[in-house]
Parts: sequence; structure tokens; C-alpha cells
Amino acid sequence: MSQGCLFVVSAPSGAGKTTLLKRILAATPRIGFSVSHTTRQPRRGERDGVDYHFVDRADFLRRREHGDFLEWAEVHGNFYGTSRQAVNRVLEQGGDVVLDIDVQGARQLKGLADIDPVFLFIAPPSAHVLEQRLRGRNTDDPQVIALRLENARREMVEAEWYDYLVVNDVLAQAEALLKAIISAERCRRRRLPDGTPLPPYRA
Repeated sequence: MSQGCLFVVSAPSGAGKTTLLKRILAATPRIGFSVSHTTRQPRRGERDGVDYHFVDRADFLRRREHGDFLEWAEVHGNFYGTSRQAVNRVLEQGGDVVLDIDVQGARQLKGLADIDPVFLFIAPPSAHVLEQRLRGRNTDDPQVIALRLENARREMVEAEWYDYLVVNDVLAQAEALLKAIISAERCRRRRLPDGTPLPPYRA
């Protein structure tokens, strides 16, 4: 059985990455989402084990010390990490995995020799649109929004080393583009566009 593909997706806060990935995961066969661990508090509507594994700081640091995380990062004062065991289990079974991680974590994965991820960066169409989206959430105070905008400026510089750039202006168009990238990468790895392995050829 061929190994699955690891899709690493990053974006500035407010670029619409979460909405886009939910649509992709609902409509694309043979692909799953790796639920990260985080020390931040759940937002309204988020569920433990579905959106994130919510853990306290001591638990996260213990897991990090034991090497449980494939990557980890500190973002806006909170820790985020990806379970090494959970990702490897799906990939070894031939399934594809989407990682929704910060550019800090993505850089850690780029340096690993034992995995071959595909790196995708989701970008807003402009800084003005990004600010409108952040303010439209009504979940953060002005200081937090200012911090997110400053972080977005730095993160956009990182987009140059990602394999693909998807601008999320019109959601349906961004979704179609992301689906096309996933299909192309599956074909590159000698699989069919829906993710199934190519059957053995017998003359």
C-alpha cells in the first residue's frame, strides 16, 4: 500500500482557512484532519477532540518533552502541537492528512527527512480585506486584532517558500483550486485523483 500524503496548510488569522478546510474535508474522499493539541481556551462552539485537543500548559509541556509532537509552536501566547503518532498511523495506512498549522510549525516539518509534506499557504486578497474579516468576527479586542495584523504581515513573507499559494477571495474558487492541488499531488504519487492506489498492472 502506498503511503498517504501530508498536506500542511498555513494562513494568517482571518484568511478564511478554517472555513475553506471544512468544505474541503466534507467534499474530498480519503482525507482526514489532524486535530492539534493546544493550551488556548476554546472559542464559542468549539469542541474538545473535534476542533482541538484542549490541554493545560503542564500537560502540553510534558508531551513535548516526551517527543509526542511532530511539530509545535507558540502563537499569541498559546502552545499548539501535532501528534506524531496520530499522523503517522493514518499515513502508513495510505490515508491523506491535512495539518492546519502556523508557519513556525511548518518550518519544523520542512526540515524533517522522514516525511515529504506538501505545503500550502492560504492568503487573503489584501491586508484591507483581512482587517475587515478580523473585525467582523467580533471575538477579539482591538489590541488582539492589531497583533494579528502584525503577525499576518510577517507570515505573508513566509508564503514564498510554500509549494502552493491559494488566495481566498471568492470561497468557491479557492475551494476548487485547493481540490485541484490535492488531486494533482495524488496523481504525482501514482494514485488516482480520489486517493485510491493505482491497481496492479497485469499483462
